[in-house]
Amino acid sequence: MFKGKQIVVTGANGALGSAVVAEALSKGARVVGVDLSFSDTSPEIDRLTVDLTDASATAAALARLQQIDAICNIAGGFSMGPYAHALENDEWDHLFAMNVTTMRNAVAAVVPKMLDGKSGKIVNVGALSAREGQGQMSAYCAAKSTVMRLTESLSKELRHEGINVNAVLPSIIDTPTNRNDMPDADFRQWVAPSALAEVILFLCSDAALPIHGALVPVPGLS
Repeated sequence: MFKGKQIVVTGANGALGSAVVAEALSKGARVVGVDLSFSDTSPEIDRLTVDLTDASATAAALARLQQIDAICNIAGGFSMGPYAHALENDEWDHLFAMNVTTMRNAVAAVVPKMLDGKSGKIVNVGALSAREGQGQMSAYCAAKSTVMRLTESLSKELRHEGINVNAVLPSIIDTPTNRNDMPDADFRQWVAPSALAEVILFLCSDAALPIHGALVPVPGLS
């Protein structure tokens, strides 16, 4: 499916990122993983170790790549918070940095190259819960909602330049961290990283050429 294509995966060392890397490799892509660090068990891929909240460092790292056919912006994070009125600026800034700034910096670095080639795929990760506000999740919902609105804006700006911009909206992803945080939950209801990776890679494929600005719900059984 992706023979001759190069896909960049941010957050490549995390649970979802590593699933996207594995799925892309299985479909014949060359993969460049981007993360703050990599474990010894991560796949044999090209790796860029960079802080994606640093715009200059991100631009310099991705400028090394001659070819970028798609980027999957997986880097991000979640935490519960206090009530919205009691939220501290540090927590607000932290969640926006993880979820919004990382995506904005990656997009800013790759879009000029995609515009030169008149083609490219960008897939972001929003959140099903962020379609509306949730109690004690105000900063997270605001950050992921921003990702979703930026996805739509980018799509309207880039669709006539041969570039597809879409996002997936998962519910709870079945990761070790989530299992540890919610040990009494029914994990079978959650979205498996491998299943979500399939959806993400579909949006990176030529089969998704007509799809622009979609926010694709991936709720699993929850």
